[in-house]
Amino acid sequence: MMRYLIIDDEHMAHDIIKGYCDLLPNMQLLRNCYDALEAFEYLTTHQVDLIFLDLNMPKLKGFDFLKTLSNPPKVIVTTAYQEHALEGYELAIVDYLLKPFGFERFLKAINKAAGSTANLPAVNSKEDWTSTKTIFLRENKKYVQVALETIYYIEAAGNYTKILSTEGSITVREKFSDVLASLETEGILQVHKSFAVATKHIKSIEGNRIHIANTTIPIGKMYKMNVTRLMGG
Repeated sequence: MMRYLIIDDEHMAHDIIKGYCDLLPNMQLLRNCYDALEAFEYLTTHQVDLIFLDLNMPKLKGFDFLKTLSNPPKVIVTTAYQEHALEGYELAIVDYLLKPFGFERFLKAINKAAGSTANLPAVNSKEDWTSTKTIFLRENKKYVQVALETIYYIEAAGNYTKILSTEGSITVREKFSDVLASLETEGILQVHKSFAVATKHIKSIEGNRIHIANTTIPIGKMYKMNVTRLMGG
């Protein structure tokens, strides 16, 4: 479960962010804060995983507030001011969303937060969602959260992409190359123009075939070198 806090002095911004989060699984709103001082007081007694932070607020500006936190959670900045982006990344924020932002851009930021291991809060909990990198993928009209370590392989299917994991198979309306790029992990290796495999789940390699998850995956000529390097050749 990703527990989040919204810090913004505009009620409409709270409604938009919560509306987007309600479309995703495992997102839990802990509190709506309308200034940084209210958020600071809440954080002294509560643990959160993610903050949506506005910058131009009364009493205490967003980045000034962030600098007061000794061990901040992950932060996604939501603002109408582009000029502060560099300072934000110097403070190790996850992403910088310029208002107004659409759901697709918002989802990209959430995927960054779910997959990032930097700047993690110290949490002593049996259920720590940050222990496994995940990504949200759209299947039909719903969004499915997939743990990267559970993926067996990815297969191109025209304008669609099939992802087989330990939890089953899902098909998303995205190009194979786009899905592959969004994973951003060394554990996924492209071995054919239409296939990429999770190296940790490979059972065996025989000739130009990879055996994984009771499936035989072909090795393309252009990708043979990738497999050779994997085997130490």
